[in-house]
Amino acid sequence: MEYVHLGRSGLKVSRLCLGTMNFGPESSEMDSGLIMDEALDLGINFFDTADVYGREAGKGITEQILGRWFAQGDGRREKIVLATKVFGRMGAWPNQSRLSALHIKRACEASLRRLQTEYIDLYQMHHIDRQTPWEEIWQAMEQLVREGKVLYVGSSNFAGWHLAQAQEMARHRNFLGLVSEQSLYNLNDRMIELEVIPACETYGIGLIPWSPVARGLLAGALKPAVTGRRADEDLLKTVEKCRPRLEAYETVCRKLGEEPAHVALAWLLHQPAVTAPIIGPRTLDQLKGTMRVLELALSSDTLARLDEIFPGPGGRAPEAYAW
Repeated sequence: MEYVHLGRSGLKVSRLCLGTMNFGPESSEMDSGLIMDEALDLGINFFDTADVYGREAGKGITEQILGRWFAQGDGRREKIVLATKVFGRMGAWPNQSRLSALHIKRACEASLRRLQTEYIDLYQMHHIDRQTPWEEIWQAMEQLVREGKVLYVGSSNFAGWHLAQAQEMARHRNFLGLVSEQSLYNLNDRMIELEVIPACETYGIGLIPWSPVARGLLAGALKPAVTGRRADEDLLKTVEKCRPRLEAYETVCRKLGEEPAHVALAWLLHQPAVTAPIIGPRTLDQLKGTMRVLELALSSDTLARLDEIFPGPGGRAPEAYAW
């Protein structure tokens, strides 16, 4: 396993991040534990979760699963970089969501209890909160850092302008600010190349792509399937809309002799701004199979062909849409 720095920080994380959103809803607690044990054995030291994961509002089911796994000992907690998130609604009352100082404090303490840990390595804002000033947000985060409850702060689903706002305010306060941004990024969804990626590169913010196979679109979606994500009605509509592009893509994968999902992940690992794509295995076999991407080198010709099939926005702004 290769390890890289998370943004400009001194923290080292594996090139693949284990996403846990399926733990509870899709994978039983026993299977989730086996997946996490195997991930450690494979050298994955970066685990990502969120307080809202688990499909039961306000309960933090997935965090609870991780907490009970940590409680088994054997250095589980010490070996991993633990990332969770704050923003989502955790109750019906007005201050049980978003990024007020009050909710940040309460949400962090609740996550710590569920995770059965004394600190969170990477505390990520799950979304931008346009109703809360940056002075308030950073004051709350700084307090958590002082108390030792949070070590690093990250963002998720921010625009490039939001990253700039956050970092300039953090700089004004002599605070480290953001070390990572978690964005939707894959061959089919390349909008962040316009401004988010340039902002990450400028400010030294590590990029953690979520949905690397586009909800299954890039995982062999043209193969017949009657169950699982490939049978999702919305996905099927997207498949029909993108069929010519997908046919070309899967032809490239067949010529390479590689699984489409592995090619999609390997493409992300070839992007200089990317720190670690998030993988979300539901089974041990899926996790083990994914390790193939760490050895999959794509030639310049293959990368160029993928750019032809999935051209993206045309580069960074403003050149992508102006002279």
